[in-house]
Amino acid sequence: MLQNILKHKYFMVIEFFILCIALPGYIIFTKSAPFMFSFLWGAALYAYIIMRICYPDELKNAFKFHQVTRSFMPPLLIRWVVASIAMVAFLYWYDAPRLFFLPRTSPEMVLMLLFLYPLISALPQEFIFCSFFFRRYKRFFGTGRKMVLASALIFAYAHVLYLNPVAPVLSFIGGLIFAETYRRTHSLALVTVEHGLYGNALFVIGLGWYFYGGAVH
Repeated sequence: MLQNILKHKYFMVIEFFILCIALPGYIIFTKSAPFMFSFLWGAALYAYIIMRICYPDELKNAFKFHQVTRSFMPPLLIRWVVASIAMVAFLYWYDAPRLFFLPRTSPEMVLMLLFLYPLISALPQEFIFCSFFFRRYKRFFGTGRKMVLASALIFAYAHVLYLNPVAPVLSFIGGLIFAETYRRTHSLALVTVEHGLYGNALFVIGLGWYFYGGAVH
């Protein structure tokens, strides 16, 4: 009975509006970005509950560690290196004083981020925007490029909360990359590794300031 209700089209439309439109809008309007992790993990918990009730088999096989292989990692790493170089060039042009600001001023923070960011930020984000989003809303967006675009757009919109143009633009680009990786592999493990690499590079390079609640004034 509960599963039927949760899978009902109208329930899913309301859910999509609340999770993907209203909640980010509330955070933007109230400038609640400093509390982003509370919202992120709350949304991840909700997504987990829905997956546990409605799609237990997909949840059980969500990570697919076997996809983190030599066939997928080399092109992923090449993309990451090219993107990192592009991010350095962009920040040098856009806001040069912030280039490598964190390693220069707080190297111990860099070491902490390298270990913690993939687990406490990249993992719940990819669980929501890939594992949950792809399974939950495929009746609306299908399983192809339309789904990739929808995931990337919502991912970018969720980053408007930082109230600067850099965060949503880079998030849209990153969202396309991550969603396409997930579309091809359906591996939460692989897309989390990829997101972690990009996120760590972003903070080391200096663009992380635009993705930090403290940047909101």
